[in-house]
Amino acid sequence: MKQPESMAKKIQQRLVLVGLVSVALTALGAALLFYRAFAAQVDAGLVRTARAVAAAYTASGGDGLAALADFSQMPEFSGEIAGEAGGQNAGQSSVTGNRLRLTLIDATGEVLYDSTGKTGLENHASRPEVAAALANGSGSDTRRSDTMGFETHYYALLLGDGNVLRLADETQDVWSAYNKVLPLLVLGALLVLAVAMALAWQLTRSLVRPITEMAAHLDSIEADVPYIELEPLARTVQSDRKLQQDNEAMRREFTANVSHELKTPLTSISGYAELIENGMAKPSDVPEFAGRVRREAARMIALVTDILQLSELDGLHGGSGAAGPHEQEAPEQLPVDLAALVKELAARMTMNARKAYVTLQYKAAPATVLGSRDLLAELATNLCDNAIRYNRPGGHVQMECGTAPDGTAWLSVQDNGIGIPQEAQGRVFERFYRVDKSRSKATGGTGLGLAIVKHIALLHGARIDLKSQVGTGTTIRVVFPKV
Repeated sequence: MKQPESMAKKIQQRLVLVGLVSVALTALGAALLFYRAFAAQVDAGLVRTARAVAAAYTASGGDGLAALADFSQMPEFSGEIAGEAGGQNAGQSSVTGNRLRLTLIDATGEVLYDSTGKTGLENHASRPEVAAALANGSGSDTRRSDTMGFETHYYALLLGDGNVLRLADETQDVWSAYNKVLPLLVLGALLVLAVAMALAWQLTRSLVRPITEMAAHLDSIEADVPYIELEPLARTVQSDRKLQQDNEAMRREFTANVSHELKTPLTSISGYAELIENGMAKPSDVPEFAGRVRREAARMIALVTDILQLSELDGLHGGSGAAGPHEQEAPEQLPVDLAALVKELAARMTMNARKAYVTLQYKAAPATVLGSRDLLAELATNLCDNAIRYNRPGGHVQMECGTAPDGTAWLSVQDNGIGIPQEAQGRVFERFYRVDKSRSKATGGTGLGLAIVKHIALLHGARIDLKSQVGTGTTIRVVFPKV
């Protein structure tokens, strides 16, 4: 069997994981956003500077190269810059800081001036920013050096004399910058992890404590549910506890009833046997005493038979899964002809009805149900026996079966006997419950007949409808599922 997991530990792990993932995603998102903002700021600065240089170049009056050389002496332009992608080898240049690079290119792409002082540079006509400036008046581009970990931002502006003024600015890319702050990030992540673990431990305790406290108040569990999500569980636990209590009460009541029902006939049998054994009974009384012993023994046999049948019905599990140590396999569900069963039962019960001076009649219309014929015969027998037993001399019992318009089969037993009071109709299917205890004793009833009927009906998925009125009679109708 799989070992249960710790809910508290699982919640803690998930909270810590959520904290770490959140930190990682926030750091990455912030880096990308700041990088984009920084890149946009660099591009905007290039545009402003390029326009200022272009204005000075135009105002120089034909001595534009001298004006560019003057700009190159400014701190923003001085110093060596890493070689342009596709130009000098990256290893031949060094970076002393972020410095602007100024280049003047003619309409054919030849480099007329470069602030780095390099000569013999390759033709720049194919550079995206230069081509865009020649075609549209201005252009920009960003190229990354994989070897140096830098990005170079370019902005080119078409001048009035047909030449192109281009500015370049190098910046470290976001990943290179992150490498420098990686130790701080790791330290921050560890700090977040420690805080997350502490908060997760505290939060888990506050979440789990009410759940553990529920176990100490099972009697009022539905009234003390800490979370809405636990209400179905609380209802189930409360229902199971109530069912267990009811079952325990029924078990105790059943045991007490069985003891009482067996004690009475046993006491009678023991008393009569003792009179006969000690010679205290007159010879003329012995046959009468023997008859009483036989009747009490028959009553005990009927009681034991009904108890065994109820126990057997309790052990049936409906045929789903394997039977447990005290369970039995449910009988095979086969088509049963109710009409034939009613006819057979009426013939068998006629003698009992005559002894009670009751008329037994039947009306059997075609009806078929799935189930056990033996159990259905027991159900019908108990209904018919009850109708005869609780009738009056000159009364009648009517057995019927048929099929309803919706295709469901039904079986009913109707009598014009003593009837059942309204307050007792909800309990007549309980074990050993008797409406008229004195009449049951006189007629030999065990008080288990209708309990057996209820169990058999449940086993077949049937519904029992009871209608009764004191002094008028009772009708019990069993409605079976549609085949």
